[in-house]
Amino acid sequence: MQQLTITNITCYKLFIPLKEPFIISLGPLYNAESVLVKIETNAGITGWGECSPFMTINGESADTGLVVSRYFEQVLRGKDPLDIPGRIADMDGVIYGNKSIKSAFDMALYDIAAKHAGLPLYAFLGGNKNKQIVTDYTVSVGAPSKMAADAAKIKGQGFPVIKVKIGKGGAEDVKRIQAIREAVGYDIPLRVDANQGWDTEEAIATLKALAPFKIQHCEEPIARWNFMELPEIKAESPVRLMADESCCDQHDVKRLIGLKACDRINIKLGKSGGIYNALQMIRMAEDAGMEIQIGAFLESRLAMTAFAHLALCSPNIVYFDFDTALMFSEDPVEGGIVYKANGVIEVPDEPGIGAVPKAHFLK
Repeated sequence: MQQLTITNITCYKLFIPLKEPFIISLGPLYNAESVLVKIETNAGITGWGECSPFMTINGESADTGLVVSRYFEQVLRGKDPLDIPGRIADMDGVIYGNKSIKSAFDMALYDIAAKHAGLPLYAFLGGNKNKQIVTDYTVSVGAPSKMAADAAKIKGQGFPVIKVKIGKGGAEDVKRIQAIREAVGYDIPLRVDANQGWDTEEAIATLKALAPFKIQHCEEPIARWNFMELPEIKAESPVRLMADESCCDQHDVKRLIGLKACDRINIKLGKSGGIYNALQMIRMAEDAGMEIQIGAFLESRLAMTAFAHLALCSPNIVYFDFDTALMFSEDPVEGGIVYKANGVIEVPDEPGIGAVPKAHFLK
């Protein structure tokens, strides 16, 4: 049998304006900027990956990703793409961090491996379609009246869960959630994300004030570097805590579990460095009996499809945050996940990820 080797790597910058600004406590976002990675092999199997670098969270941009990708091309060309641990070690040996661009290469390698095995990615990862994936939809932080109107629109569109960006002043955040509850009622779950926007005292006071509004969980209440104070907040909070920015890779998960710092974790491939590390995070959470959310930055449906495959590989993955691809002004992807009514996501069954970029977006 022919030894599979990497023959060529091509990277592209994808730039797509959003339908409207996406605003979080870290600032506004107006465009989706991604790096697409195409890895070709001598057997004619091609893998695609994507990352959406988030400068204020993972310290990368699409431009830095393109620069770093050139170093990866040098060490990966001619190597076996099926030896994914070896290829991850190659990239880690070249440069520390840079988890976002590493995740795009990792994704392309898994696309190749699943295609080589003749399996959809979820099956290659040991998963199955025994559960339904239903995404939330996010309300940007802003004036309470605008957020309430946006939440009512989301509920009217049939989404079963509303995610709310807060973290811009605890007292004002309570007013925001109160206005949203008045607009949508209490028959639809709300989950909130402070994106590190509070200090410890403010977080405890705000979470207590939010208790009457029946919040599913709160993501990342305080600065990521201040994780040692999460256990105090968790002990005081009537709202469950989900670690996001403080939970990047398997080392962070080990630390957070040991500290009893959170109730749930949010895994994003752009933070973990890819599927290989994410699987280790999932196993650790399973062992701890901890629930998991698979989330996203501003990736297109290409990467979002990979996220959905990953979400089918563990019963502990019960929360899904896959809405940002719906915010694009254009869809650059063929195949991939299908957004059905009421937030339901249909995952493809062809070998690999099952999604590729449309040709004219690569020109």
